[in-house]
Amino acid sequence: MLTSSLKASIQFIFLTILIDCLGFGVIIPVMPRLIEKLSHTNVSEAATIGGWLLFAYAVMQFLFSPVLGGLSDRYGRRPVILLSLLGLGLDYVLLAFAPSVEWLFVGRLIAGLCGASFSTASAYIADISAPEEKAKNFGMVGAAFGLGFILGPVIGGLAGSSNVHVPFYIAAGLSLLNFLYGLFVLPESLPADKRRAFDWKRANPLSLFHNVLRYPKLLLLFAGLFLLFIAGKSVEVTWSYYTIFRFNWNEAQVGVSLGVVGVLVGVVQGVLVGLVNKKFGQTKAILIGALLYGLGLLGFSLSSNVFILYGALIVYCFGGICPPTLQSLISNQVPDTEQGELQGIFTGLVSLASIISPPIMSTLFYTFSKTDAIIYFPGAAFFVSFLLIVFALFLFSLALKRIKS
Repeated sequence: MLTSSLKASIQFIFLTILIDCLGFGVIIPVMPRLIEKLSHTNVSEAATIGGWLLFAYAVMQFLFSPVLGGLSDRYGRRPVILLSLLGLGLDYVLLAFAPSVEWLFVGRLIAGLCGASFSTASAYIADISAPEEKAKNFGMVGAAFGLGFILGPVIGGLAGSSNVHVPFYIAAGLSLLNFLYGLFVLPESLPADKRRAFDWKRANPLSLFHNVLRYPKLLLLFAGLFLLFIAGKSVEVTWSYYTIFRFNWNEAQVGVSLGVVGVLVGVVQGVLVGLVNKKFGQTKAILIGALLYGLGLLGFSLSSNVFILYGALIVYCFGGICPPTLQSLISNQVPDTEQGELQGIFTGLVSLASIISPPIMSTLFYTFSKTDAIIYFPGAAFFVSFLLIVFALFLFSLALKRIKS
């Protein structure tokens, strides 16, 4: 039986993750127009700036996620979570009133640092949950992620249609209100006798990748999964710019389309993954999912109208059966005592893809969509991502044969 204090804490963490995801989502549809406005460029050139902004955010999150985790082990979860919320709120205020692109970079660096608190919020849930309640409570964390990424772009797109600054006001208000709420209701979850000294060696993010080499039988699967993550990031990086450039969409249309992605991904991961695995088995589910991913990306690159684009979007989202199935298969190849280390590898691969992909994909979009492009092909980033998926499929085929033998 949960006490009222415990329920309030869990609800606060749910709100924290939901608001973090909402805050990230609401600004996606309006970033192209804001960058255009501040940099006095067109949407094609703005994409390269947007790519480097995402790069800055991802680098800070990669570097500081283990640092904040270590600080929360030393000083407790509460101060780290509250300071991160306050920092995010102030960051959105800064972005709302940014007078130049340089200030956008300052804001994204701050947001990346403060957004690294996801691991601390998860640790808080682990601290306060009884063993039999952990699965349910972590499920709520997953639900907050999903709901935030569904509602965020839709709210941002609709609110930003008349004024690109409005979504930033919304994100700032939500973050600061949640900070004030937590200031009064959030107790500390980590007792003083369970805290440890801060260790810079344990806070080194690069140590995550040393562990990959410990699993030589799984290297090809890790490589294929990494390519999958890089390819998938092309949608996050260029979708807003591509649809505005190619189909003359407004912020609301961009936001609604990303909301559709969120709903479809939720259905696929919540329902379809289990059904496909049960019917075809893990090996075929991985290959089918990767193939659908690739076909969806190819469809994006070649879309000549909105109907084809949305058709490709459905196919792409159905490809979402691949990553969780692949992670499950890899997990089954690793001893129970090393599962935490394995999750660290997965996190590291996602983080590295989030750093590498934005500059590459945004540059591809700009290079092949600018007015003097040697080859005019605005969907180039999606096509290159399709080629990455084809190579990933080859790696998966080789690796899965080795695992079977």
